[in-house]
Parts: sequence; C-alpha cells; structure tokens
Amino acid sequence: MNFEQLIQVFEQAHNYLQESAVSAVNQSLTIRNWLFGHYIVEYEQNGEDRAKYGDKLLATLAKDLKSKGIKGLSQRNLYNFCQFYLTYPDISQLVANTELPKAILQTLSAKSEIVKQENENIGVAPQLLISRLSFSHIIELIGEKDPTKRAFYEIESIKGNWSIRELKRQMGSLMYERTGLSKYKKGLLTKTGAKARRLKPEEVIRDPYVFEFLGLPPRDEVSEDDLETALLDHLQAFLMEMGRGFCFEARQKRITVDNEHFYIDLVFYHRILRCHVLIDLKIRKFKHTDAGQMNFYLNYYLDNEMEEGDELPIGILLCTEKDESTARYALGNLDNKVFVSRYKVALPTEEELQKLIEEGKRLLGQ
Repeated sequence: MNFEQLIQVFEQAHNYLQESAVSAVNQSLTIRNWLFGHYIVEYEQNGEDRAKYGDKLLATLAKDLKSKGIKGLSQRNLYNFCQFYLTYPDISQLVANTELPKAILQTLSAKSEIVKQENENIGVAPQLLISRLSFSHIIELIGEKDPTKRAFYEIESIKGNWSIRELKRQMGSLMYERTGLSKYKKGLLTKTGAKARRLKPEEVIRDPYVFEFLGLPPRDEVSEDDLETALLDHLQAFLMEMGRGFCFEARQKRITVDNEHFYIDLVFYHRILRCHVLIDLKIRKFKHTDAGQMNFYLNYYLDNEMEEGDELPIGILLCTEKDESTARYALGNLDNKVFVSRYKVALPTEEELQKLIEEGKRLLGQ
C-alpha cells in the first residue's frame, strides 16, 4: 500500500461509516415519530379519558411533554406525526420486526392493520422509505394527498438522492405534472436528475429535528458574518446591562413553520412588561419585507409561545449600512395606547439603539 492508497482507504471508511451512522440516527428518529403518531391516533380512538381533552389534546400533550424535557414535540409536530402514521400505516410491520423492547412493541395494536387496509401505500417499501429519506422529506411527502403523485416523488427522491430543498423545488415546479405531459418522459427525468442537488450526510445530521432528538444543544450561531455576530454580542451585552427588566432567553431562536426553519437573532423576556421582545438584525438597509418577517415572528409567538399572564410580544428591527443605522419597533397586533406608552418607557429609544449599532461598528473598525 502506498501513501495515496492509504488516503483512499481512510476516505472510503470514513464515508461509509458516516453514512451508516447518519442512516441509523435518521431511522430511529423516523420510527419514533411514527410511533408517536400511532399512540396519539390510538388514544383519540380508545383513550379512557379522551373526551376530557377533546380538541385541546395536542396542545396539552405538547405542553406536558415539554415539561418532561422532551424537545421538538410542538403541537404542529405532533399533528405531523399523526399524519405520518395515517399516511404510512404499513410501517407497522417494519416496526414490529425491529429490536425494540417488548414493552414498546406491545403498544402496537390491531388498529394499525385496520388503518393499513384503508390507506395502503402504493409507493416504495417502508424500509427503503425510512432508510433513504429524512423525516424532513417525509413531512413534505405527507402534505401530498394524491397517493400516485406522492409515490412518484418518493421514488424520484430516492433515485436522485435529493436534498430536502430539491424535493421542495421539484414539487413546487410540478415535476409530476410536467412529466405526465412530456412526450419524452425518460429524457425529462434524466435531465432533472442530472441537475438535482444531492443530499449530503452532514445535512441530515445538522437537521434541527435530529439535534432535538439526540438531545444536543441548538447551534448558537447560524450566521457566518463576523460583523453580524459581533453586533449581536454587543447588543446582547448592552440590553442585559440596562437594568430595565431584560432577561435573556435565546440566541438564534429557531421556529419551524410548515417544515421551514427560521431563526430569530435574539429573544428576551421583559419581566416588567411581562412580554417577549424579539430582535432581528440586518446588516443592510431596511426593506419592507423585514417588517413582514418580524410580524410573522410575532404572530408565531402569539400562537405558540405566550403563557397565561403574558402581554403581547413586541419586535425590534435593527438595520445597518456603512453610513446609516435605523431601528424600528414592531408591535404585534397592539393597538392599546396605554401599552404602547409603557413599551416606550421600558425599552431603549430608537436613538439609543442607533447609537448602540454605530458604537458597535466603530469598535469593529467599520
């Protein structure tokens, strides 16, 4: 063996074992989510006290599971798990043949077989589905209610080893319909496959669903921009030192809506105002779409993060160019002038925030 061969065997071993590890984690995550969907559907049908919770079952379940320290089980995710189970009931046979403890396997009931008969999947085999596609892929697929169309995208995703972004792009561009209308179907599929973005193992292991499943801490930094990171550090320290009631809650807070992940730069809870304060920083001039994005974040917090006794969340948009900095407040659906006045007293002024950004840029030599 020469040196080049030594490098080659290292590379081969690394790639194979990395892919095997990623596949094992992904399969465990996918099976867990399917089981959770099964448990919920089964409970909704046969739970002794199911009437007690009614339409609030998922919300209550999400809250109680969160208190147990289990991450990633939001109300929306629990709903997705149910849809996953109902769409792919034939995974029950695969789960039954795994090396799971008997206590877990015994929770599988004949209900799975009934659902399976009603919703027979015509796509790829269950083992192929969960070994080759991430759960993010599956969320996209269960959104397609036409079994034939869903099977088409299952097959093409696996054949082409599509990334989740590529699957979304092809579904959004109506690849199924375009293929059906094309006279040269094989040629179109070949051409599409050649241009498709491939899924890499590191993309799967970095998926937020996997991070939560493994109990790993979320990434603190998403942006690679040195200026943005430094300014956020400066801003975070400034607000914590103000003594006006800011309690740090999260950096690069991830929220997930319709299988899309978004990151809020800084999140504080204001103990005096009893509300969340969301801060988004843009290293550029303000755009009207920034206000829409912040409003989206605020609405998410209204629906998913507010606790009893909380006031409505507010947002602060910070935008900076080399020669100018701006700060704008976003008050989510807030039309009560009393509350607006309270916010203006408790929060730093726009002028203070602008000076803060300018000071941060000066320290960085910008």
